[in-house]
Amino acid sequence: MKAVNKVILATVLALLAGSAAAEYAGIVKTIKGAAVVRRAGIEISLTPGVQLNPGDRIVTGSDGYVGITMRDDTLLTLGPGSALNLDSYGFDAQTHDGNFLASLSKGVMSVVTGLIAKRSPESFVVRTRVSTIGVHGTEFIVEADE
Repeated sequence: MKAVNKVILATVLALLAGSAAAEYAGIVKTIKGAAVVRRAGIEISLTPGVQLNPGDRIVTGSDGYVGITMRDDTLLTLGPGSALNLDSYGFDAQTHDGNFLASLSKGVMSVVTGLIAKRSPESFVVRTRVSTIGVHGTEFIVEADE
């Protein structure tokens, strides 16, 4: 009986882990200097392989650079002294439907858009304190002063 309970528990945990893994927005590919993600009141140092989720805030130090690949193959690079909120992100790998909404409150970010902007340009938005940028499948750099 105990072995059956262990198998059931292992199966449930595997299913939960699989559904949680499908929800991530992007993954840290490169890091130089200091950078953290703030998630649900917890601060985590960034290293390559860390998964980022909708709602995360990525902050780089004065020497920090972070390269992120989103699930739709959008490439983000944050420069030193930057703060980016991943406000909303969703992506369906089958249909390429999705949405990207991020807010850059300070610093600089380089973007090479992926499948979301190609499929539905109005669904890819970057905000700063003074403007909102709608993107139509391209490469761009955004800078936001505090």
